[in-house]
Amino acid sequence: MHGVRKWQWFDLFNNTSLVVLCIIMLYPFLNVIAISFSSYEQFLLNPMMIWPQDFNLSAYREIMAHPILWRSYLNTIVITVVGVALGTLLYLMTAYPLSKRHLRGRGFIMLLVIFTMLFNGGLIPNFYLVRSLGLLDTLAALVLPSLFTSFNLILMKNFLEAIPEEIEDAAKIDGASEPYILFRVIVHLSKPVIATIGLFSAVNYWNTFFNAIVYIRSVENWPLMLFLREIIDGAKMKEIATGGNMAELGSGDVMSETLKYATLIIVMTPILCVYPFLQKYFVKGIMLGSVKG
Repeated sequence: MHGVRKWQWFDLFNNTSLVVLCIIMLYPFLNVIAISFSSYEQFLLNPMMIWPQDFNLSAYREIMAHPILWRSYLNTIVITVVGVALGTLLYLMTAYPLSKRHLRGRGFIMLLVIFTMLFNGGLIPNFYLVRSLGLLDTLAALVLPSLFTSFNLILMKNFLEAIPEEIEDAAKIDGASEPYILFRVIVHLSKPVIATIGLFSAVNYWNTFFNAIVYIRSVENWPLMLFLREIIDGAKMKEIATGGNMAELGSGDVMSETLKYATLIIVMTPILCVYPFLQKYFVKGIMLGSVKG
C-alpha cells in the first residue's frame, strides 16, 4: 500500500512538472503572437501580454505590401523543396551500400565521413569553390553547399542497418534488382528516417541566412531570411531616427518591436504547419537511427 502511494505521488509530481513545462514553452509563442497583433503603445504598456491588445494588422500590412516579399518566399520554397528532395535521394543512395557489412572499404569510407564532422575547409575555401563553379548569386549556391551532412548520413545508415536482411533476400529470390529493392522496398520501410532527415533539412534550408549573406548579391535571389532582416533593419533605422518618439511617426509607420514579432510569425508558420504531419515519424526515426554504431 505504501508503494502504491509513492507511485501516486510520483505521477502527480511528474504530471504537474510536465504541465508547468508546457506552459513555460507555450508562453513565448503566445507572447509573440499577441504582440504582433497589438499596437506599439500597448506593447509598451504590457510587453508580457499573451492576448492581443488594441488589435491591428499594421505590422503585417507593412510586410505584405513589400514588393520583394513574395519573390523571397518563392526563392525559399524552391531552395527548401529542391534541397530536401535531392538531399534525401543522395542520403539514400549513399547510406544503402554503406549499410552492407560486406562492402569493401566500408570502415575507411565511414572514417572519412566522420572526419568531415570534425574538420572542414572553412569559409574562404568554400567561397572560392562556389565562385569557381560559377554559382555565386544563384539559388544553387544556397542548395548545394548544404545538400549533404555527415550526421544525416550516419542517421540514415544506422536506420537501414536495422532493416532485416531477410526482406532483401526474399526480394532477390523474386528477381528484384538492387535499384528496385532500394526504391520500392527500402524506401517504403524507411519512412520514419526519411521524414526525420527531411524535417532537419527543411528547417535548415528555410532558415538559411549566413550562406545567403556570403553568396547572394542581387535582391531577386534573396531568400526569406534576408528579406526579413531588411524589413527589421529598416524599422530599426526609422525608430533610431525618431528616437523612439511616436509623435514623430506617421499613422502608417510601424515600430521595430511590433514588426519583429510579426516577422517571426511569418517565418514560423510554414514549418509549424508541416511538423504535425511528420511528428509520428520523427521520434521513431531518431531512435532507430541512433541506437546502432
